[in-house]
Amino acid sequence: MLFEIAILKSYFRFRSIVKTQPVLKQCFKERIVKVATKAYGLIDVDERQKITFPQGLFGFETFSEYMLLDAERQPFYWLQSVDVAGVAFILINPFLIRPDYEMNISNDELAEIGITSPEKALIFSIVTIPADGSPMTANLQGPLVINRDTRCGKQAILTDPRWKTKHDVMAELSTAKQA
Repeated sequence: MLFEIAILKSYFRFRSIVKTQPVLKQCFKERIVKVATKAYGLIDVDERQKITFPQGLFGFETFSEYMLLDAERQPFYWLQSVDVAGVAFILINPFLIRPDYEMNISNDELAEIGITSPEKALIFSIVTIPADGSPMTANLQGPLVINRDTRCGKQAILTDPRWKTKHDVMAELSTAKQA
């Protein structure tokens, strides 16, 4: 799924080209909004980076509007609540840390957010960085699935016993590089 990251990178590259080309700027008017973030303070964000989770995320059901932001360190992203600066999640593409990652999500669940083919989906896992210095982990059991066209998403729950809520990110990345 390196393709997903390439799409995101090309979007951000395209956005910077539009800013420097006056003709393109007129054709592709960005709507910039101010967002208070946990990581960067108050920043300007292109409205097209908004992701809506109609049912919220597990444990955060009351928050449905987020912005998808680049993190300072790749391959991570931030999912920042639009409503509360203190509600933000670090994300990673699960296929980077587990090339064998598979999701068995029903067509009905995917239809809830308008996904009719795998190409329309962006997949992320939420990363946890414990304050006590223990390993950074990724939740592969509860991936975020986002429709790349409508920017509508949901958190799925996988029942495959291979996928846990805590996969050591650095160990998995190391294993993935060796494969």
